[in-house]
Amino acid sequence: MLRIGLTGGIGSGKSTVAALLAARGALVVDADRIAREVVEPGTPGLAAVVEVFGPGVLTAEGALDRPALAGIVFADPDARARLDGIVHPLVRARAQEVIGAAPDDAVVVQDVPLLVETGQAGAHDLVLVVEADLETRVARLGLRGLSEQDARARIAAQATDSQRRAVADVVLDNSGTPEDLAAQVDRFWDTHVARRAQRPGGGDVHA
Repeated sequence: MLRIGLTGGIGSGKSTVAALLAARGALVVDADRIAREVVEPGTPGLAAVVEVFGPGVLTAEGALDRPALAGIVFADPDARARLDGIVHPLVRARAQEVIGAAPDDAVVVQDVPLLVETGQAGAHDLVLVVEADLETRVARLGLRGLSEQDARARIAAQATDSQRRAVADVVLDNSGTPEDLAAQVDRFWDTHVARRAQRPGGGDVHA
């Protein structure tokens, strides 16, 4: 099994890269999707969040009110740390269940937005980082409905490009066209995945 840690700041295009890798045959384990699952109504995760942050983070239907919660945690680092302390262990446990059920020869891509912040880089055979310049990311987040102030605050709350590069085996630049990004993913796959599979006994391949 080849385990690839995929990360990048919000608005960098990490999800696009994950989709391109899935199209090449990788099993993508999406930490964001799992993070939503572990706080669905009726879960211990949601109960723990409400215990810490109060019923004001629930919608009228009893689901997690994500904008309300985001308004709390992105304005308060201590609150964000308390939320992370609830959600991150649940996400890791569920991700390991999914990976444990994968075939021995699978290419597993763990899509982890906070891979650097949570110290998970060393758990992977390769770390793939997706970057884009700041203004491009802010513009992309604006298309998602975030104000410029909120976009910049969310970017600032995450690891810096330098911190991600420090743990990266490969960095993809997604400041250009979709075609350029796809070509970079193809080169990554051919160099680090396909070539590795051709070597006797496997083994890591680094550019």
